[in-house]
Amino acid sequence: MDDAIVPAQTTEPVPNNLEPFWMPFTANRQFKKNPRLLIGAKGMYYTSHDGRQILDGAAGLWCVNAGHNRPKIVQAIQEQAAKMDYSPGFQMGHPRAFDLAARLASLMPGDLDHVFFTNSGSESVDTALKIALAYHRVRGEGSRTRLIGREKGYHGVGFGGISVGGIVNNRKHFGTLLAGVDHLPHTHNLERNAFTRGLPEWGAHLADDLERIVQLHDASTIAAVIVEPFQGSAGVILPPKGYLERLRAICDKYGILLIFDEVITGFGRLGKPFAVDYFGVQPDLVTTAKGLTNGAVPMGAVFARKGIYEAFMQGPEEAIELFHGYTYSAHPLACAAAHATLDTYTEEGLLERASGEIGRYFEDAIHSLKGEPNVIDLRNLGLVGAVELEPIPGKPSKRAFEVFLKCYEKGLLVRTTGDIVAISPPLIIEKGEIDRLVETIREVLRTV
Repeated sequence: MDDAIVPAQTTEPVPNNLEPFWMPFTANRQFKKNPRLLIGAKGMYYTSHDGRQILDGAAGLWCVNAGHNRPKIVQAIQEQAAKMDYSPGFQMGHPRAFDLAARLASLMPGDLDHVFFTNSGSESVDTALKIALAYHRVRGEGSRTRLIGREKGYHGVGFGGISVGGIVNNRKHFGTLLAGVDHLPHTHNLERNAFTRGLPEWGAHLADDLERIVQLHDASTIAAVIVEPFQGSAGVILPPKGYLERLRAICDKYGILLIFDEVITGFGRLGKPFAVDYFGVQPDLVTTAKGLTNGAVPMGAVFARKGIYEAFMQGPEEAIELFHGYTYSAHPLACAAAHATLDTYTEEGLLERASGEIGRYFEDAIHSLKGEPNVIDLRNLGLVGAVELEPIPGKPSKRAFEVFLKCYEKGLLVRTTGDIVAISPPLIIEKGEIDRLVETIREVLRTV
């Protein structure tokens, strides 16, 4: 965790033709007029195409938990590519996949001890939803087809994920989506919870809305509830104290599966290996991705409780139990990257680091922004934070986007969603980098 490690300064020209690449979740026309290109990365920093050092305040896209270009991970990928580039995952396997599944299962509490590999968070979510539906069917409760998400939830971009998700712009363009989906209310309440340090006190009762949904649809029709332990892409919306426990109790009461989407919270973001550990609430399925390989190779994983897996292990032994999977499930390069990533986390204590002094320092730094212009809320948990801004009348999200652009000009990468600036640095961040991150945001806030 050497905060002095920065990428070698170099430059590259802007490509002659930017037009053919249709960029995801990007204002394409704005970007292509003045592109922000990254050409290198090391430790806590990117190198921009014009040779500047950019402090990564977003861990890439919430995924580079151990910092960039870590030697152990790079070497593992190189060695695996030279040994075996690919192996089929249907009716075949390779040793590192089984070793990785066992290693991951050992990180989970209780009987969350079976792992299904995917290639992204979106695929993990759709996989978990399909497992939930199929689980009830193989148990003879095929009427349980309804899925319950939450307002402001983000669960990737597959049709299953956007159906249970609750961010309007991710949903409104794509038709009626999946049938039989309902949503819990979100827990974001500035009037009662603004400027809370850590988990807010108010709002646990909002979990009880699941009882209303049960009374509306009947429990016999509901397969699963899916929530993020905290809502990341909606702007770091934290669960009220006791909220997740109440969801678990209601799901148990009615035989409903509870799914935690830990694509962001997994692998140390909260100072524990998973939010499952942090909150002490055990769901039935857990979706992960991002930090699993430190962002080096696409990979995701779904954890399932033993009873769910065993419910499928019926009938003739030669029969396929679950008709689901991906060409690149447990890809050899991804497995190599994941093993090396877990080694790095373990050797450097990164899965627990956010729970210690650095997490407390980060909290104080984030809340030092109270009173800055247009700041209407500050939120934090572990090594994740949010600065919510007063929107410009008639121009929602413009103020935060201006903060994003000006921070980049000053050598800092942050994320924005609506009028919220989200901060989730690599877990290797040091106090001096936290100071630089927050002071850059402070300086920019005074100009927008």
